[in-house]
Amino acid sequence: MKLFKTAVLALALGNLFSCAVTPHFDPTKRDGSAFISAEQAAERSARISNVRYELDFDLTGAESFNAISKVSFELADTEGFLTLDLNQAQVKSFSINGNKLYPKYNGSYFEISGKLLNKGENSIEVQFSRKHSTNGEGLHRFVDPVDGKVYLYSHFEPAAAQQMFALFDQPDLKASYQLTVTAPADWQVVSATREQQIEDQGERRRWHFPATAKLSPYNFSMHAGPYRVWEDSRGPYPMRLFARQSVAAQVNPEDWFSYTSAGLKFFDDYFGIAYPFGKYDQLLVPDFLYGAMENAGAITFAEGHFLSSSAMSSDQKQSLAGVIMHEMAHQWFGDLVTMKWWNGLWLNESFASFMGTLALAESTEFKQAWQSFYAKGKQRAYEQDSLVTTHPIEVPVATTANAFDNIDAITYQKGASVLKQLRHLLGEETFRRGVSQYLQTYAWQNATLDDFIASLGQAAGRDLSQWTRDWLYSAGVNNLKTELVCESGKISFFSLTQSAPADLPTLREQKVQVALFQANRRELERTQLQQVTYKGERTRVPALEGLPCPDLVYPNYGDWGFVKVVLDDRSFATAKQALGKVEDPMLRAMLWQSLWDSVNDGQLGLDQYIATALVNAPAEQDEQLSAQIISSLLRSADYLQASVNDGHYSRNALLALSQMSLRKTMESKGQHDLQRSWFEAWIELAYGKDASEHLRQLLEGRASILGLTLDQDLRWAIIARLNRLDAPDSAALIQDELTRDPSDAGQKAAISAEAQRPEAAIKRRWLQKIHLGSEPFPKLRPAMGALYPPEQQLLSQASADERLSQLTEMDKRGPVFMRSYVQLIPTQCSREGIDQLSHVLDSKTNLSSGLRRALLNTRQQEERCLMIRRGLPQG
Repeated sequence: MKLFKTAVLALALGNLFSCAVTPHFDPTKRDGSAFISAEQAAERSARISNVRYELDFDLTGAESFNAISKVSFELADTEGFLTLDLNQAQVKSFSINGNKLYPKYNGSYFEISGKLLNKGENSIEVQFSRKHSTNGEGLHRFVDPVDGKVYLYSHFEPAAAQQMFALFDQPDLKASYQLTVTAPADWQVVSATREQQIEDQGERRRWHFPATAKLSPYNFSMHAGPYRVWEDSRGPYPMRLFARQSVAAQVNPEDWFSYTSAGLKFFDDYFGIAYPFGKYDQLLVPDFLYGAMENAGAITFAEGHFLSSSAMSSDQKQSLAGVIMHEMAHQWFGDLVTMKWWNGLWLNESFASFMGTLALAESTEFKQAWQSFYAKGKQRAYEQDSLVTTHPIEVPVATTANAFDNIDAITYQKGASVLKQLRHLLGEETFRRGVSQYLQTYAWQNATLDDFIASLGQAAGRDLSQWTRDWLYSAGVNNLKTELVCESGKISFFSLTQSAPADLPTLREQKVQVALFQANRRELERTQLQQVTYKGERTRVPALEGLPCPDLVYPNYGDWGFVKVVLDDRSFATAKQALGKVEDPMLRAMLWQSLWDSVNDGQLGLDQYIATALVNAPAEQDEQLSAQIISSLLRSADYLQASVNDGHYSRNALLALSQMSLRKTMESKGQHDLQRSWFEAWIELAYGKDASEHLRQLLEGRASILGLTLDQDLRWAIIARLNRLDAPDSAALIQDELTRDPSDAGQKAAISAEAQRPEAAIKRRWLQKIHLGSEPFPKLRPAMGALYPPEQQLLSQASADERLSQLTEMDKRGPVFMRSYVQLIPTQCSREGIDQLSHVLDSKTNLSSGLRRALLNTRQQEERCLMIRRGLPQG
């Protein structure tokens, strides 16, 4: 490490390494890692204010970059120590208030004696170099395998800005950022503000950006590279879209700009506050860890989620529009007003999920967005909330290492569902006024959950403290059931009965719609709809008494509430028999879900569910509902494949599901998107020699399906399935297709296809690469997700002990790596597998909380699989 010394060095060293005990923060309490605790962050933010950053980067595309960070701030006192974060840098120069000195730096942060600082204004300047990240955090570097071009993008959430520059890396130390970047002449540079000047320096250009408004560190960003740029000015704010040159042909900018402009208008109107960042840039980037990130004014999106080798389907467009809206909502709720600490991350994400779906339903063609939310997101929340690892929505976060421990379906979808039902409880306009008031009051500041709830309570004129305790500080999901008595064909008594698990006994208040239906020969006719606010164990509904006795009651019609509906016996029987008679697609979706929930709860055999699906699924024409049914059938196939040795039923059922999905594909009747959905399902359900041969014929052009064109994505899906089935000569297809498609997406698809092959040598080779880290993380991720399909249990068990023994060592690589590695936790749908996981949980007591939770969830899912397996016919 090259460091500079000056005449003040001796004084600096004496002060810097002082051991004097002070009443202020002692940096030795930090553990030497890049993480900081909530207590330490609060201590630091109490002393520091008015933070400004001046950042200067020299980018060449090489593996490392050079930079200068100047940090200006006001300090309340000069007692004790102060820490400044900078991760794994080679420090070249360090100065405080113009005085160069030799810093105490441990590779994660600088420890600075208060005696070197002024009470009031200070500045610290660090000149350094650092390797680019390759794991999706910090300043990530990607080399395009197609043309060799280098692309950079930043990702800082929760606390990875320190991998790019020196700063106080915590959300409640908002700051302005003034950025200067020198980069190759053919590069674009994008940040939170639009550049004000670009200097031409021949083969290089120097970009100057004006200072930003106050942002939390994780909301700031910088992206650079020879990106293709599209521009649009149809709305009140200039919009740009960026993507790599080699994938530009897969981008339809019209979709992006259309949904973005619609969203900006919607949110401007809804919040009553103009979009706060002046320009709206969106970038498609490779190797991204998540779906997207809400960097202020410069949002990043994962390429793999939003690029398509053919025209996007309606479902893909809805997904794109939904994520655009989600990240856009964050520009107000998250960027303009930001949480103080990471315990508030749930509110940030829940609100964006809720508002994103609302914007999708009210400002785009996807009016059925709440049905999609119900079928996809909300069901994940119900499942997560039913696991042994469930947790309250609002939980403490000890350190930045734990920021993402509770980022799951409870954080996103349950939180969004709770906000949705609160909107119904308070009234739509009341809720909107409360949100607008909150954003106006705390603009450019940090705020807490109490601040948000107080704004809503003030708008509603009611105390929400009990609601907050019940919904946000208590875990678990309630069941809702109707209790009715019929006499002489009329309802004589009707109530809603709420229940809760014994270990999570909270009963909650919410507003729902209760619908009554009569079945006739042609349809299931709705005869009554009643709004009910219920709380406690039983709420009587006298408004429904005296009405004709219904064939089916659904007590959460329209999905207002967050509650699991348990159908009464008569309603359940009607639901099974009358699925095809239900005209309302949302109700149909909810009845299908009730049947699937009954499988997971052990009340309905998987064989009965599959029989119902084989009869009813082929007639379903709604795309959203078809996607929901397909999802349950794919999960059914996993159960069947895990049970394939139990007898003929599993094999016969797999063949039946494969044949049904192929038949549905070929009977498309011109519905292209529906046809593609079922074809993709057939690829994943294809089973047996005949299906393998048909897939091979389609791939080679010896067969075709009317209305269907095989694009590159479908070709890779077929190749992966053929390799998983170990079809003849399927291994050679991988290399042949790589010649056709050498792109980054093609390389990752090839890895996934190879990893799925049922060959012990391949499993060993990829497992060794994963354990040694001998490949870049973006190449290991697809392998970890594909290595052990459920039917390859013998191959999985051959390395199960090794994978379990490596858990402690792998856990040291951190949460980003472990979120992928947990897919390698062994499963075998057996009592032996459950006992194996129990032994690990009992014996390995030093695992991270995230890994321990993954093990507990896997064990519970194994218990469910075993329950379902035991209920299958054996003949």
